[in-house]
Amino acid sequence: MIKITKRVSQGKPTATLELPFEIRVRARFKSRLKDGREIGVFLDRGPIIRGGDLLQSEDGILVQVQASLEKVSTVRLEDSHLLSKAAYHLGNRHVPLQVLPGELRYQHDHVLDLMMASLGIKTVCEQLPFEPEPGAYGEHGVAHGHSHSH
Repeated sequence: MIKITKRVSQGKPTATLELPFEIRVRARFKSRLKDGREIGVFLDRGPIIRGGDLLQSEDGILVQVQASLEKVSTVRLEDSHLLSKAAYHLGNRHVPLQVLPGELRYQHDHVLDLMMASLGIKTVCEQLPFEPEPGAYGEHGVAHGHSHSH
């Protein structure tokens, strides 16, 4: 098994690792490269692994991460007020959210889709890469680090 232990900023990758978001938030896991070789990932805890990131094994193999296609709900709106309203309501529920020009994406959830519909906002279920915003407190997983006991 190939042991991945470092994040690197440059180099020419010789292997590819395709992962969904739910795995990219972890620092330790087992998986397989696209060519079928088994790997164990043992990284520092905290930063989310992003599509395009380079990882290095103990024996120098450079691996490029690809965000895999996932089932997401997409909101596309030209109305910036309505798009802001959608982002507000999703953010209020601490939903990991990808923000693009005129578009929001979140991991598909029929309850959230119904909430969007109740606001008059249409969602489309698609298979797309999911790269949510890191959040205001930095990129330390999807959980937030403040108390709600105001």
